[in-house]
Amino acid sequence: MNASSKKLAVTLAAAVLLSLGVFRFWAFSAEEKEGPEKEASAAEEDGGKKTPAPDSKPPGAQPQSVMEDAEATPVAPPPFSPGIFPCSGCHEDLDPNPTVRTLKRKHTNIVLEHDEKNRWCYDCHTQGNMDKLHLASGKPVDFSESYKLCGQCHGPTLRDWKAGEHGKRTGSWSGAKQYLLCVNCHNPHSPKFQPLKPLPPPVRPKDLRP
Repeated sequence: MNASSKKLAVTLAAAVLLSLGVFRFWAFSAEEKEGPEKEASAAEEDGGKKTPAPDSKPPGAQPQSVMEDAEATPVAPPPFSPGIFPCSGCHEDLDPNPTVRTLKRKHTNIVLEHDEKNRWCYDCHTQGNMDKLHLASGKPVDFSESYKLCGQCHGPTLRDWKAGEHGKRTGSWSGAKQYLLCVNCHNPHSPKFQPLKPLPPPVRPKDLRP
């Protein structure tokens, strides 16, 4: 290729690059101009009000708490003792007694070993409606949603429970699931597991008798 041909090739290449740059600048400018026009058109169709984006939140909105999600987690029935629920069967005729004390008339089998220096029955049970539990905010929750109450203090454990890393859940990995409640494994009044007696090891095949 002679010098004249090389010069022509370089000139053509420069012209192509310049054309591409001009086109990109024009397209970007047109897109920037079109954005406000689209917003104005949408606002006019909506009666002059600007519609917020679907994922936007009102000013001052707080993030939704995992304990107060809109949909209740599918759980197994609460493990009530036979004949114990509804609690109002007995408590509706009793005056609430918030005094911390040793129970001597009813529920004598309950020994509170769950932050007992700072907690009493009515920190979880609802005074005036013993068929409900309540959150720290005072919001009543069913016994089937007791995990929300537990999660107020045990947030990381609640997160792991919802993810299937703590406790037990059955069902499909990508479909319907059912979770065991915290109280299906933990005694809510004394949640610490008692020491377990170890089982004997399995018998080695060589020690099996024919």
